[in-house]
Amino acid sequence: MHKYPCVSLFLYCTMNNLKQKTIVIGIGGGSGSGKTTLLRRLGDFFNQEDPAIFSMDNYYKPITEQEKDNQGIINFDLPSALNEDLLTTDLITLAAGHPIEVKEYFFNSNPNKNVLLTIQPSKIIIVEGLFLFHYERVNSLLDYTIFVDVDYDIQLDRRIYRDQETRGYSRSDIIYQWENHALPCYKSYILPYKNRANFIYRNDHRADEDFQKLTVSMAQELPKT
Repeated sequence: MHKYPCVSLFLYCTMNNLKQKTIVIGIGGGSGSGKTTLLRRLGDFFNQEDPAIFSMDNYYKPITEQEKDNQGIINFDLPSALNEDLLTTDLITLAAGHPIEVKEYFFNSNPNKNVLLTIQPSKIIIVEGLFLFHYERVNSLLDYTIFVDVDYDIQLDRRIYRDQETRGYSRSDIIYQWENHALPCYKSYILPYKNRANFIYRNDHRADEDFQKLTVSMAQELPKT
């Protein structure tokens, strides 16, 4: 039994009072922290509202435009790795009530073969990405922010599993990228914003408990019209 049995009813009653206002919910955190998992969970929670799902991963620049480190290895863990201007423009357009089209990003795939997605506007927009807080224009659009927090060891384990299974990286390559790209990125561009979030979501053995607390917090803090 959930610790907060009336949470869903409470939140949906709150959301039903939102007539015109578009609510933008932001999910940030480090690589392997579980942002996408929380995104899906919130998407399911709000399924009656048919939320618009906005993944910042779909705005990675082509490989030819990515920066390399001093060893000649592409560093995808930099704010410059994403097309910040296009990302921001699309999010503003979506929040203004207009549909957007974006190519769905798949790592190492040919950009010309990526599927073109049409994202329809909704009363609720859920945005997820590494640099959610660092991009000031994006951050200014958010009504409620969530920082997904997890130990470094768990992040690395998840990254190793993901990159071996879906990207074909060797363990040594993954460790190199973690130590030289992902972890410095986290400490410079993500972690400093942790305590500015409306809610710190601990995505470990406390995830279910924190999800219940999160929905209570959202019901109390989301703006009403």
